[in-house]
Amino acid sequence: MSVSSASWQRLWRELGAEPVPAGLYNQLVAAYSEAHREYHTLQHLRACLAHFEAAASLAQHPAEVELALWFHDAVYDPGRPDNEARSAEWAWRSILAAGCGEEVAQRVQALVLATKGHAPSEDPDTRLLLDIDLAILGAAPARFDDYDRQIRAEYGHLPEAEFRAGRAEVLAAFLARPRIYLTSAFHDALEHRARENLGRTLAGLQA
Repeated sequence: MSVSSASWQRLWRELGAEPVPAGLYNQLVAAYSEAHREYHTLQHLRACLAHFEAAASLAQHPAEVELALWFHDAVYDPGRPDNEARSAEWAWRSILAAGCGEEVAQRVQALVLATKGHAPSEDPDTRLLLDIDLAILGAAPARFDDYDRQIRAEYGHLPEAEFRAGRAEVLAAFLARPRIYLTSAFHDALEHRARENLGRTLAGLQA
């Protein structure tokens, strides 16, 4: 799957939209292309959609998970605490405007909101979405290090000491979890390397 307009149109047809919201595609591409973004960009969206394509059979509502991925970082300002809520609201309004129904809108909204805390969930679609969003943690070390630099750049407004303390807290919280990845597929493929990446980076932050 890709961020092409053809893929976008196919997705909305699967959801039963009438008509397909073509202008919304341009708005989302523009959002993910904002100048202040370094990691939460079209590169991240493409990576998420590629992971989803490989794991779509795990989803109960695959089109809804795919659409939630499109929206999960639609609003992104590192200085605000409500990015997920604003992204979820945008998704909800867009789905209703496309005539897809309240249940679809609510499920996609809930999926996007789940990316705020990445809390464990019993819902298979939520588990899959969260694992896809965190797949970068289990990337090859060189790519993980690029990601880490991109996150620092997005938080360039923070002093180094403040960033290091906050980042260390986030990474330590992931390491403290019984498991980072909630689905067996992602756990088996990425858990070990994610813990290595996080442990190495955390040690550097605390040095």
